[in-house]
Amino acid sequence: MLSARGLFQEIFDNDASFRLFCSIAASGEAQGGWENARIAALVPESQRGLSPKIVRHGADEDKHGRIFNALLRKRGLDPVDVPGDTDYTMLLEVRGIGLAHEKLRADQPLSERDIVAYLAHSRVTEQRASEQMQLLRKHFADHPDIGKAVRMISQDEDNHLAYCHEELLRLAAAGHGRTIQRILRESALAEIKVYRDVSLAVMDHMGRILGWSRARSAALAAGIHAVYLYERLGGWHRMVSLRMPERRDALSGPASAAPEFA
Repeated sequence: MLSARGLFQEIFDNDASFRLFCSIAASGEAQGGWENARIAALVPESQRGLSPKIVRHGADEDKHGRIFNALLRKRGLDPVDVPGDTDYTMLLEVRGIGLAHEKLRADQPLSERDIVAYLAHSRVTEQRASEQMQLLRKHFADHPDIGKAVRMISQDEDNHLAYCHEELLRLAAAGHGRTIQRILRESALAEIKVYRDVSLAVMDHMGRILGWSRARSAALAAGIHAVYLYERLGGWHRMVSLRMPERRDALSGPASAAPEFA
């Protein structure tokens, strides 16, 4: 019987699949760190108060990338190049989710609408990140090798999601409500397609590494398509709702230090 715990355990127990898993995760987190650092540097004057929180968001993402690389080093492994079909952040950018890298590489200040778009995009992608880390925390919070990393990253992702809710509600109250809802809807519908495609690609790569049978690979692919169908028929609504979080001002202060891995 297929289970999330069993699937992840099989991936974690094999050096080659663990190497690919951590490399994909580290690459995505490092990309998020760079993007947030550039956004923080280009924040318009009208939203300058957000800059420290965006810096903190980027610092957290950088820390997560270092954590995944540290997990590799602990097992004597080096990162591998990330296959293009598993590059979630790059594929999101292709679909218009996130501010264009060309814009972030320029030295022109962003507009207030750019900040609204950044936060709306982040609200969608942080929902996914928070849910994925909650799943790992459920099954591996006490794991001797990865438990510490899972707990820390999961807490950070929950903070990022809370920050997005709070700031978007602030901007909605300031008159950006319709724009926020439109971008949230567009982003969620695009993200669920990217997540489906990346999930299929990751499982294909893992299946070849781990020697899965055609029947097992087909069953996993069917499960991924079933999740997409659920999300397309209405599950995406969870990604666009806004509510004041219990964790207020979740990104105030500096990022916490990455744990040590002996």
